[in-house]
Amino acid sequence: MFKLIDLPYAQDALEPVISANTLSFHHGKHLQGYVDNLNRLIQGTEYENKPLEEIVKASTGAIFNNAGQILNHNLYFEQFQAPKPAEENLPQGKLAQQIEKQWGSFQAFKTEFETKGATLFGSGWVWLSAQPDGTLVITQEPGANNPITKGLKPILTFDVWEHAYYLDYQNRRPAHLQALWTILNWKVLNDRYNP
Repeated sequence: MFKLIDLPYAQDALEPVISANTLSFHHGKHLQGYVDNLNRLIQGTEYENKPLEEIVKASTGAIFNNAGQILNHNLYFEQFQAPKPAEENLPQGKLAQQIEKQWGSFQAFKTEFETKGATLFGSGWVWLSAQPDGTLVITQEPGANNPITKGLKPILTFDVWEHAYYLDYQNRRPAHLQALWTILNWKVLNDRYNP
C-alpha cells in the first residue's frame, strides 16, 4: 500500500510562491486521490507489491496515470524549501557545472526551461533529467508521463497542470514558473543528479 508523502516543510512555508491554500488542495486532495486510486487499482494485480518506479515503467492506462502522478508529485514536492528572498537561489555542485557546460549560463537554462513549461499544450510537466552519461535534457511530458519511461533520471520538475497554480496565479502559467526558482532546494536536486 502506498501512502501520501509527508511534506518536508510546513503548509505555509512556501508562501507567497505557493500558498498554503494551494498546497492543501494540491498535496492533501489531488495527490491523496492518486494514492487512493492506485492502491485500489493494484489490489490483486501483478503490481500490488512492486515499487512505484517499476509500476510507472511497466503499466498502462489508469494504473500508469495514477502511479505516474504519484511519482511526479513526490519529486515535485520534495524539491522545495522555504523561500530565501534575500539571496539568490542558484544551483550548486556537479549539477551547476553541467548546466553551465551545456547552456553557457544558468539564466540561459532557466529561459529554456520556462519556455518549455509555458508552451506545453494542456496539462503535464516540464523536466530536467540526466542521461546515463550525465548529459542533461529538458523534456515536456504530457499528462502523467515521467522521464524514467525514456531511460532518463529525473532531476527537477515544474508541474504545469492548472491545479498546481490556478488558485494563486489564475491563467498566468509563466509567472508561476518564474516564481518557483526561489523555492528550489538545490542540495536535493544536486543529490538527485549525483549517482
